[in-house]
Amino acid sequence: MNQLPVIYSKTRRGLFLRLVANGVLQAVAIIGSMLLVRHAFNILLNSEFDDPEVHMSDLSQVWEIVIFALGLMCFTGLAAWLRFKERVDAERLGQVYIHQVRLAVFDRMNHFSPRALSDRSTGSSMLRFVSDLSAIRRWVSLGMARIVVSLIITVISLSVLAYLDLYLALCAIIILSIGLAWNFRMGPYIHHVIVEARRRRGHLAANINEKIRSYIVIQAFNQRRRERRRFSKQSQRLSEAMIDRARASAGMRIVNDGATALSMAAILSLGSLEVFRNQTSAGNVVAAMAVVGFLSTAFNDLGRVHEYLQAFRVSKKKILEFMDTRQLRGRSSKLPSLHVSKGEIKLQNIRIHGVLKNLSGTIPGGAHLALTGDNGAGKSTLLQVIARLVDPDRGKVLIDGQDIRRCNLASVREAIAIVSPDLPLLKGSVRYNLRYRKPDASSEELKRVHRLCKIDDLLAQLPGGEDFRISEGGGNLSLGQRHKLALARALLGQPAILIVDEIDANLDQQAIKAFEDILKSFRGTILMVSRFEERLKLVDYYWYLANGKLDAAFKNDKKTSLLTVS
Repeated sequence: MNQLPVIYSKTRRGLFLRLVANGVLQAVAIIGSMLLVRHAFNILLNSEFDDPEVHMSDLSQVWEIVIFALGLMCFTGLAAWLRFKERVDAERLGQVYIHQVRLAVFDRMNHFSPRALSDRSTGSSMLRFVSDLSAIRRWVSLGMARIVVSLIITVISLSVLAYLDLYLALCAIIILSIGLAWNFRMGPYIHHVIVEARRRRGHLAANINEKIRSYIVIQAFNQRRRERRRFSKQSQRLSEAMIDRARASAGMRIVNDGATALSMAAILSLGSLEVFRNQTSAGNVVAAMAVVGFLSTAFNDLGRVHEYLQAFRVSKKKILEFMDTRQLRGRSSKLPSLHVSKGEIKLQNIRIHGVLKNLSGTIPGGAHLALTGDNGAGKSTLLQVIARLVDPDRGKVLIDGQDIRRCNLASVREAIAIVSPDLPLLKGSVRYNLRYRKPDASSEELKRVHRLCKIDDLLAQLPGGEDFRISEGGGNLSLGQRHKLALARALLGQPAILIVDEIDANLDQQAIKAFEDILKSFRGTILMVSRFEERLKLVDYYWYLANGKLDAAFKNDKKTSLLTVS
């Protein structure tokens, strides 16, 4: 089972210590303000200080009021500045942590089996990186960080208040604690509304992603109204779920505000009784009310912690489930590299549930082989197995006698290149896409591929040549241009084995000739799927697949049957 990085680590210890120090200093600022207020009210309500005209002429009294005002301004300003620094440090703590989590999730995703990842909707996968990571960041920045600061402020401030007047402090603690307890009692309901809102958001995101990718289908079949109705229902359900979440959050805020107001009213009532009985001073009562006022922000923060915690728990669970997606093994540097000499490919009892059924066969090294068969026969899946984009449930793929699952995956990628509609061009420049397989390719190698694939002719058609920006999936290129660039990308680095999956459709005559020249001149092993008889004539062998099985194998020269399966 995967785990997220530890929140409290050496790299973040300094930020935690700064937050602790910040909490202590905020408590000092609150205590300073409380003592000033207490002192000022004790003086103002003193029976000797009942004639303003007399005492305003006494400079010592005037200076005392001025010092009180300046002191209160200083402590209030210090508290505001510390609050600002707390927010910045807390956000920095959250961002430093979430950057590490984001990289951990991305690195884990790079190990996924492409087939396993494709089984997930793009919308739900995007939610892992956007919504779920944001929920984790909020827990660290607004949850954990505020727990640290708010608890320190609360404990120190109420301790000093208890020293001045134990009963007033107990009154504040009891009422504020009841408010906190009530909010924590709402935990299951908060968890439910967060899960529901997140589920609704996922459905809407998946629908939007699908419609953007297949918008032309909606237009072609004139289903705009139908899709709008579906979108409207999902949007309405999300709105209702978000309103429920806001209602729960507002309920927690009301409880906090109500507990603060009730606490101040209780302190005022109890304090008045104690003043009447000469058990405390008016300054202590006002100071206690000031402390509760200052602590209201801290208690509001503590009250929302449970909401952040519930969202964190839901998002953490989803991210860990995402990280447990089935992987492609073989990235360890301790594994031996794949060394290709002849390029012979031997398949032993390849089985993928529902697609391939105990398929076996041998492709001679340096041979050009075409896979044929009806749609759904398993041709493209078999090519992906050989390219090790998919691992079979059972069976082996041996290249020159080496089990590719027991070879370092990087060396397998180096030896095998694949061109397929399932491997689209990436968003970026033409140069970026051409060099993608081999970013450090020499200029001589680039020139070789340019000549082989007639890339210069293609660049002459594009504004800016190699600097032309390709949109996502190559949407601003023709299908033929996309396939030509994809073929050039695969050939860079001179792979020993080339896999071509139905990319010769919609090519112009020049591109077709270039493609055929590549097939004729390529010295390694070629496996291809094509529906065009002209290209099939160029291969050495045919394999006919039916229902996931190798039904027949023929040699091209005299249609010599190599294999027949009943």
